[in-house]
Amino acid sequence: MSWWPVIALCASAYALKVLGLVVGDRLDRETSERWSLEIVVVPVLAALIVIQTFTTGQRFVLDARTPALLVAAVLVWRKAPFVVVALAAAATAALLRLVA
Repeated sequence: MSWWPVIALCASAYALKVLGLVVGDRLDRETSERWSLEIVVVPVLAALIVIQTFTTGQRFVLDARTPALLVAAVLVWRKAPFVVVALAAAATAALLRLVA
């Protein structure tokens, strides 16, 4: 995995935060809410999760991580606690790797 995309995403996140501090007082409340960092965080984290789940090196891979991600997604959708989501996903991947 190349670290440059991760470093670029971190730098852009901090740049947006600094931009919010510098420009935030000059904008009205409605405009500043649209520029909130929360709008950017969820898609970036989702993209990182998808890339880490479905790739190995430069190849697309379907392995035990795919069902583990599906189990985690269902548990998050059902509003399970984070510890339960993490343990269930890890157990799913471990059991599938043990069987295969």
